[in-house]
Amino acid sequence: MNQQELKQAVLTEKSRQGVLILAHTYQSPDVLEIADITGDSFALSKAAREVKEQRVLMCGVRFMAETVKIVSPEKEVILSHSGAGCPMAEQIDPREVEAYRQEHPDHAVCAYINTTAELKAVSDVCVTSSSAVDIVSRIPQKDVLFLPDKNLGSYVAKRVPEKNIHLMNGFCHVHNGIRPEHILKARQQHPGAKVAIHPECPADAVALADMAGSTKEIIDYALSCEDEIIFATERGVYDALSLRFPHRNFHQLEPQLMTCVNMKKTTLQGVYDALTGKSGEVILMDEPLRRAASVSIENMLRYGG
Repeated sequence: MNQQELKQAVLTEKSRQGVLILAHTYQSPDVLEIADITGDSFALSKAAREVKEQRVLMCGVRFMAETVKIVSPEKEVILSHSGAGCPMAEQIDPREVEAYRQEHPDHAVCAYINTTAELKAVSDVCVTSSSAVDIVSRIPQKDVLFLPDKNLGSYVAKRVPEKNIHLMNGFCHVHNGIRPEHILKARQQHPGAKVAIHPECPADAVALADMAGSTKEIIDYALSCEDEIIFATERGVYDALSLRFPHRNFHQLEPQLMTCVNMKKTTLQGVYDALTGKSGEVILMDEPLRRAASVSIENMLRYGG
């Protein structure tokens, strides 16, 4: 099948089976095109909970599919590519967190949504990149262990100085590679362009940007102004917006560096194969683990995440 025939085959199959397809913004444009809902990871989980479909195919990475299962346990959740993991989500051993809790019982443990179910289960509250500052400022504990991303944690610490933020050595392998010289070079190449960066990048790079925010916030910023935009985040944002708005002057910072190989493991052919049972993985989770992990997500919603 050529790409157009493959696209139609995916659409036909998902309609026949009544499958809801979710796709993270970092997916390739052809995968985003066949998805029912696109967006940030937790937004996808919330959306899946609110629809009637009982089978959900996640085009993203494993922790995203796990989060859908945590909040919608009655649904069958399929990860489109079984090998699509997230190194940052898996960097911290839950046993380290349990040991920390024993040593510091008065500290809160705050987990970025980009974590495994096991890490969520030993945390008090989850956050997204857009809600992290607000939620950390609202939780009652003064001392907060923020995991796994040290860069997002540092970003939060600067904006919530009344809290003592403790960090572990976790990071996004894509965003952590951005350096100030990359941004300075891009500004020289595109004078007057605004730089939009994700707070998973190191602080010295974030300090040189015009705005920092979640994937959705970066997209909203880019669409709210007529300036040229340099995207200092995973290239999926640039790829999708460049196709939708070909007249805009969008630029991708370090395109090879800012490509998540795990996100790109999902292809249109892979989606079709997952729909037809040739690949993909049904996410299974023990109920005690799911319930424990759901507490941190429920607390996130309680604090306004």
